[in-house]
Amino acid sequence: MSSALKGLTKTKSKKKKVKAFHQKVKVFRANDPKMAVLMWGVSHSISQLSHVPPPVMLLKDDFKAYSKIKIDNHFYNKENMPGHFKFKEYMPLVFRNLRERFSIDERLYARSFLIQPQFTDIMKASETKFLLTKDKTFYIKTMEREEVEMMHHMMPSYHQHIVECHSETLLPQYLGMYRTTLENKEYYYLVIRNVFSSRRNVHKKFVLKGLQTEKENKDAEKMKEIPSLKDNEFSKEYGKLKIGSEAKEFLMEKFKKDINFLGRHNILDYSLLVGVHDTERVDSEPEDELDGDDYETGEDSADGLDEPSSPNDDMDGRDIKFQRTDSIHSSEIAFNHEYYAVPCSDESMHEVYYLGLMDVLMYYGASKKAQHAAKTVKHGTKDAEHSTPKPQYYGSRFLDFIETVLE
Repeated sequence: MSSALKGLTKTKSKKKKVKAFHQKVKVFRANDPKMAVLMWGVSHSISQLSHVPPPVMLLKDDFKAYSKIKIDNHFYNKENMPGHFKFKEYMPLVFRNLRERFSIDERLYARSFLIQPQFTDIMKASETKFLLTKDKTFYIKTMEREEVEMMHHMMPSYHQHIVECHSETLLPQYLGMYRTTLENKEYYYLVIRNVFSSRRNVHKKFVLKGLQTEKENKDAEKMKEIPSLKDNEFSKEYGKLKIGSEAKEFLMEKFKKDINFLGRHNILDYSLLVGVHDTERVDSEPEDELDGDDYETGEDSADGLDEPSSPNDDMDGRDIKFQRTDSIHSSEIAFNHEYYAVPCSDESMHEVYYLGLMDVLMYYGASKKAQHAAKTVKHGTKDAEHSTPKPQYYGSRFLDFIETVLE
C-alpha cells in the first residue's frame, strides 16, 4: 500500500460520528398570539440579562436604554407563535435592579410567564386592561404610548424614591415594561406586582378616593365574585380600619413619603386599594404556581431561535418560593417588599387588610390644567378643586382622608 493511501486511510479512521442533539425548549401555554409573544419575550429577556453583570450603579443612559429583537420565519410552536414579530424591553437594567430591590427572583419572574396570563376585571378604566399571571403574583397592564413616555419621565425619580425608602413603599411596584409588534401593530405592557398575597384569598375589595358621592357601582360590577366597592359602600360597612396606633403611625409615614413623591411629579387621581382577608373563612387551597409538567421538550426551531433555559435549571432540586409572612399576629405589620398586611386590632373581627396605592399614572398635564381653568371660571375655585384638583391639593386631601380611615 502506498504511503499516500495509508495516510488517507488513517485520516478517515479518525472521523467520528456525531449524534444529533435536540435542544430542550419550552412550550408556552398560550392560545393568544399577542400573549405568546409577550411570554416568549419576557423569558428571552431574563435569559439574556443573566449573562450581563449588574453595574455598580445605574447611569443616566440606563434610563433611556432598550433591547430589541426581530424574529422572522419563526416556525417553532407555529400554531400559537406568529412567524414574524418584534419584542422590545424598555430600561432592562433599571427594571432588573428594581426587581432585585423588591426581592424578586429572576427565574421565578420568568416562570410566572410560562402559562398565559388571564384578563381580570380588576378595573375597566377607558381602554386599559389588566391581566393576572397564573400564580397571581403579577399584573400586566396594557398601556398607551403616552403612558410609556410618562414612565420614562418618571422612572429616574421613582427609582431614587425606592432606593431612599429602602423599597418600603405603598406605590405600585413596577417590574418591567415591554412592547410587542405583530402585523405592524404595537402593544405596550407594564408589569406590576400584585398588592394582595397570592397565598391568601381576598374576600372584599375597596377602591377608595375619599370622595363621598351618590353614585353606586353598576349592576355589572355588583355581579362580580369580588366587586371593587367604592367609598359609599366602605362608609356603610366599615367607616374605619382598626389597626392600632402603632401600625397607623408606621403606615402614615410611608403614605406621606409616597404621596409627596406623586405630588412632585404632578400626579393625581390615584386611589387607596384595600383588600380584606377573613382569617376564619375556609377557602379551597390555592393552586401551585406551576405544575411539574409546565416544561416540555421539543425539537429545535428551524430558524435556529433558541428558547431560554428553564428557570428550574441549576436549582439543585430546591423549590424556591417567595418568602411570605403567612402567620400574622394581632400586633404585627407584615412587610417583606411584597405587600403590607395589617391585622385588625379588634380581634373579634378576624380580618387582615392589604393596602396599596393604585392608578398613579394620571398626569396633571395640559388637558387637566385646561379642565381646571374652565371649571374655575364656571363654578368657582372650590368646586373646581373637587372636580379637577391640582396635584398638591389632591395629595393633601387624600392624606387627610387616610388619616381618618386608619384607626
